[in-house]
Amino acid sequence: MATDQSDSTRRDFLLVATGAFAAVGGAAALWPLVDQMNPDASTQALASIEVDLEPIEAGQAVTVLWRGKPIFVRHRTEEEIKLANEANVSDLPDPEARNADLPEDAPATDINRTKKDHENWLILVGICTHLGCIPKGQRLGDKKGEFDGWFCPCHGSHYDTAGRIRKGPAPRNLDVPHYEFVSDTKVKIG
Repeated sequence: MATDQSDSTRRDFLLVATGAFAAVGGAAALWPLVDQMNPDASTQALASIEVDLEPIEAGQAVTVLWRGKPIFVRHRTEEEIKLANEANVSDLPDPEARNADLPEDAPATDINRTKKDHENWLILVGICTHLGCIPKGQRLGDKKGEFDGWFCPCHGSHYDTAGRIRKGPAPRNLDVPHYEFVSDTKVKIG
């Protein structure tokens, strides 16, 4: 009888040890497959960028690349801010702010598209929300559309000085990426 007990105990131990060894071996075999799905170092390096705002004068705009996307950085004039504030949110085709730092249902007021105390800086993902074109309006000679913001000549979308869609087939406002001011003259995007 003692032999039967010790045989079953030994057999149970061997079954548990074999199962544990198989589980560890399976996990070790699967790890490279799971790990290869992580972004590589060059992609992670682009996770955020810093932009020096000091050389950008009022009325000027620059385009920088972040994660392979054009980012519009515009130093707005008082007139551009005034035009953006005059728009009635209920008249906009897209009443949502589309700001990565705010709740999804935040209204598309000008203040919700900028940062407090930095309303003169507008930072947007420069991709038309209709079919992914890059709107005109960054260079001094560009046509800025009927609302003095950006104009997508491919299909005729007009954006205002806050990057909100005002006319044309684009269904949404230009997106506002996550960004923060690290100083008065530097912004970190991403």
